[in-house]
Amino acid sequence: MGGDHGPAIVLPGIDRVAERRPDVRFLIYGIAAEVEPLLERYPRLKAVSEFHPCEVAVRMDDKPSQALRQGRWKSSMWKAIEAVKNGEADVCVSAGNTGALMAMAKFCLRTMATIERPAIAALWPTIKSECVVLDVGATIGADAQQLVDFAILGAAMAHALFQIERPKVGLLNVGVEEVKGQEEVKEAGRMLREAAPASMEYTGFVEGDDIAKGTVDVVVTEGFSGNIALKTAEGTAKLIAEYLRAAMNRTLMARIGYLFARGAFQRLREKLDVRKANGGVFLGLNGVVVKSHGGTDDEGFAAAVELGYDMVRRKLLATISSELERFHATLAAPRAEPAAASRDM
Repeated sequence: MGGDHGPAIVLPGIDRVAERRPDVRFLIYGIAAEVEPLLERYPRLKAVSEFHPCEVAVRMDDKPSQALRQGRWKSSMWKAIEAVKNGEADVCVSAGNTGALMAMAKFCLRTMATIERPAIAALWPTIKSECVVLDVGATIGADAQQLVDFAILGAAMAHALFQIERPKVGLLNVGVEEVKGQEEVKEAGRMLREAAPASMEYTGFVEGDDIAKGTVDVVVTEGFSGNIALKTAEGTAKLIAEYLRAAMNRTLMARIGYLFARGAFQRLREKLDVRKANGGVFLGLNGVVVKSHGGTDDEGFAAAVELGYDMVRRKLLATISSELERFHATLAAPRAEPAAASRDM
């Protein structure tokens, strides 16, 4: 029911997934008067889904506390998350109110053992391929331990999604030198240097331009700077696409040149398509929840659903649990005393 367009985007989006992923079944939660007439237009989707009418829908401008207090047990958002908790669904996908979705997901699913706060992880296109960036909006002002937790969560996601044995992990900072940055970031760097799990390769600090370069597989930051970086990158991609479109239509020669190079321009357009990277995964919860961008279209929502599909199929939660267990076992292990220096007699 959420996002800028509600069921008008969500239903055709999951219909696309139904066509591409015939092994998926859907539980749809929403207001009957708005959903059922639209669902009739998609017979393929209707055949592989169950519709559950709900009394209310969380509004996009509801405060998280208000939505949690008034929307529990009867809102479409709560019931969709609860389906994951009860084992009726493997993943919940919503384009609705981000704060409400996070509050309800944390309250209903609870965080994993040792995780204080969850993070939202986004996929980011790079020159080389893709990387995971977290947090992009869940936790503002994370401390050192939370940043370390994010590194473990992000590495587990990269391992599950990209099939990389030892993902490279970097902490986003204002410089690569160890003396730079906020104390929380420097302390997190020290902790990762001393006790990073063997399943990740901590490379140190990275700067903003390293994200697009693909310097690392996982970029770790707190939610304030991560969200700004994400929205800036999306805006830049749209700006470049508009510049190219205007340039190709400016003169007759430009239009003729486009005809000869349209294959290359099509590949560039696909790279700049922010819809393909739509979907933020809530990491650190006892369940998989994916937040779609509220302003996306049906193809973008389909991408968010397919991201959740990949996270479940590649056993994200099991990977995260294993990595957290290894890390805390490393912290608890007694450190060997340095050998006494021998002296020449």
